Amino acid sequence: MSIELNELVRYCDTLLQSNSISDYCPNGLQVEGRARVQRILCGVTASQALLDEAVAWQADLVLVHHGYFWKGEDSRIRGIKKRRLATLLRHDISLLAYHLPLDVHPEHGNNVQLAVRLGLEIEGVLEPGNPRSVGLAGRLHTPLSLAEFSTRVAAVLGREPQCIAAGDKPIERIGWCTGAAQGYIEQAAELGLDAYLSGEISEPTVHSAREHGVHYIAAGHHATERYGVQSLGEHLAQHFGLEWRFADLDNPV
Repeated sequence: MSIELNELVRYCDTLLQSNSISDYCPNGLQVEGRARVQRILCGVTASQALLDEAVAWQADLVLVHHGYFWKGEDSRIRGIKKRRLATLLRHDISLLAYHLPLDVHPEHGNNVQLAVRLGLEIEGVLEPGNPRSVGLAGRLHTPLSLAEFSTRVAAVLGREPQCIAAGDKPIERIGWCTGAAQGYIEQAAELGLDAYLSGEISEPTVHSAREHGVHYIAAGHHATERYGVQSLGEHLAQHFGLEWRFADLDNPV
């Protein structure tokens, strides 16, 4: 089966409420390809390697979390950007990208999907009062030491997280936000959480964790943001009777 590209895009835009979310990039259809879609290749980032996978699999559409045209970037079409766009246009493949809308969605969002995999019970958001808060807060069903929780994260995500200990207290209440969201550790501290997990770590994060008394777990930007696009891809495939695949291209960051 196949579906008209415009119908698929309208459905996704509505499902993710992309027009209501201010973001650092355009959400939705970024590059228009052929008029009908049967095969969807999903990935975290629309890298050249992912586009090559799409060509080899004869995908009609590439669905990603990290697309193109970010605010502040060089708008000229040359180098890497030229090669990527040329690949899509030459093979008539569409690029559909959702950034913050895919982080915050209550069913298909990166943060909700990560919680399911790590066994985290969602209790609220990192920014109470903000209806578009990206990060979430909750608890573990059974308190774990930092080492025990790190072992769980490594087993689920397939990579060893970098952990900054803040004492030896067990982890029960925890906050998390996928990707490059280490700055939210301040909100985690204000909520009195035991630990905070994100994708990346920066030099100031170490001091914030130790001085606030909040364990910090850097579990990988790519690794924490693999699951929203998979959930959305599977949903679209089931809803419209399409074929889909997820290409998990190695990224150690």
